[in-house]
Amino acid sequence: MIVVGMENATSNIHSTAVVHPDAKIGEGVVIGPGAVIGENVTIGDGTQIGANVVVGGWTTIGQRCEIYPGAAVGLEPQDLKFKGEKSFCNIGDETVIRECVTISRATGEGEETRVGNNCLFQACTHIAHNCIVGNNVIMSNCAGLAGHVVVEDRVVIGGIAGVHQFVKIGRNAMVGGMAKVVQDIPPYVIADGQPARVIGLNSVGLSRAGISEDVRHDLKQAFRIIYRSGYSLSRAIEEMELQLNSSVEIENLLRFLRNADRGIMRTRRD
Repeated sequence: MIVVGMENATSNIHSTAVVHPDAKIGEGVVIGPGAVIGENVTIGDGTQIGANVVVGGWTTIGQRCEIYPGAAVGLEPQDLKFKGEKSFCNIGDETVIRECVTISRATGEGEETRVGNNCLFQACTHIAHNCIVGNNVIMSNCAGLAGHVVVEDRVVIGGIAGVHQFVKIGRNAMVGGMAKVVQDIPPYVIADGQPARVIGLNSVGLSRAGISEDVRHDLKQAFRIIYRSGYSLSRAIEEMELQLNSSVEIENLLRFLRNADRGIMRTRRD
């Protein structure tokens, strides 16, 4: 149960932390020395907040999260369009936010930046305003998402990679370290390079995610239709609908391709 501020006898708040009396602090929360927790912040049960962390704005942190020293969550976006409006930052359960990570709240009245459950953001990663990040996402050190980026479930983004605003990255994709991502990355592939290009199917990631051999076979065929047939994207979608068995993964891939407004990333061969 969430209770208000310092009235929660089960929380462990360091004497040097600054916690606004209207902040909502869950059961068993630990707040380290020098941390600052703002007026409109809600922190879920069992979450641990390290030294000198700042959580501000209209921010909700889920249960059993770990936020390491120096992180800043829910502060004003680094966006010239922002004019002080009320916007939100929502973090799911059991997400780990390492040292000096920055996650901005959204630009636009009532808009949100949203992060899912069981994510890991390694040191100095950045998630900008209005980003939507799914579950089980890993971002390695110093990777950054510009505004309005969508990252679906189980994506891995390598260190120092940069993702352009409004880009979408499909589920179970992997982005190499130092990659420059300027177009949508379809689900289930690996992208790398500057600018990044699709270099193959994320076979290891698919296996680790427990996707069946039959579905992996269909995804390989889908990859060949998209990237080796010479078809336009619309024609490739038609061929996949005709040739491939329906599954959750194939339907997810088709959905992503139909909504790739920026155009999908091509291969090095292209």
